Amino acid sequence: MKRTALQKSFFITYLLLIGLCVGAELSVGALVAPVIFFPSGFLGEGVLSHFQSGVLMTQVFLRFNVLLMVCTSLIVIYEIYMSASKNRDFISAFLLFVVLSGALAFVLYFTPYIVEAQKAGAVATGTADFKKIHELSELVIKVVLVGQIALFFRRVWVELR
Repeated sequence: MKRTALQKSFFITYLLLIGLCVGAELSVGALVAPVIFFPSGFLGEGVLSHFQSGVLMTQVFLRFNVLLMVCTSLIVIYEIYMSASKNRDFISAFLLFVVLSGALAFVLYFTPYIVEAQKAGAVATGTADFKKIHELSELVIKVVLVGQIALFFRRVWVELR
């Protein structure tokens, strides 16, 4: 199918948005978190407690959440547009569901839970329940990441065939 210049621009913007989210997720998880949680290698011992590092990391994630929801919203709009223009793809729709539900869970459930626990203090963030929720939030954002990467490649595959 021949695409107009506007459709090509939307497609490229869509891919850039997914790439932006993937890059941000990888940066936050692989570059920022290790520095924040292990500051002793840079600042010496006793500068930040694990709780204080967690508070700083939460601030990073609060800002990341805005980017995640803006990009996810625009990705949803693009996928609705594709579906309305008879370019329906079940696999892309499923991947979009995975990304959207994971992003919403991360932003609307996990982040507020962690913020509230931090407000209660270091004791609240040291519980087994907090650890389980935190680990689940890490798993959810990894699922979102894999879903975004798969959606990126699925749309490229559909576009190029």
